[in-house]
Amino acid sequence: MKWLIMSCLSMVLVLGPVRADEHALFSIQVLTPETALQAASAALEKCRAEGYQVAVAVVDRMGTLQVMLRDRYAGAHTPETARRKAWTATSFRTNTTDMLEITAPGQPQAGVRQVTDALMIGGGMVIDAGGSLVGAIGVSGAPGGELDDLCAAAGIAAIEDDIAF
Repeated sequence: MKWLIMSCLSMVLVLGPVRADEHALFSIQVLTPETALQAASAALEKCRAEGYQVAVAVVDRMGTLQVMLRDRYAGAHTPETARRKAWTATSFRTNTTDMLEITAPGQPQAGVRQVTDALMIGGGMVIDAGGSLVGAIGVSGAPGGELDDLCAAAGIAAIEDDIAF
């Protein structure tokens, strides 16, 4: 018990009180479920138009799943893969295609590939609103990450006007 008290006191001393110019609380922007669904639906429709059966996941800025859509013939693995792509994009605040090279074996960031749920495959894209990350979209099932990216981009484009501020 004594060590717990000492640990708490140490944290108070290290972290210190909230400075006068800092707020004790902060506000964030998060996609509404309706907006997340609109993005996912647009991505699914783009892939369908291209002839691909996919799953689409939209997560909020904390990586929590908001929407999952799976087309009728999409593989059984695609929902989880789409979720992980979206989670990776929001968690690292980077599109997954951009992470392929910087996390390749031998690169300084290669260890990131060992993070649970991180998936360095194209198809995960951040959703940005006025310079703030508000979520991410992941698409899985097209024949290649670059094609998953095209569908994810269509999902983001469908909501751009709604999330601009």
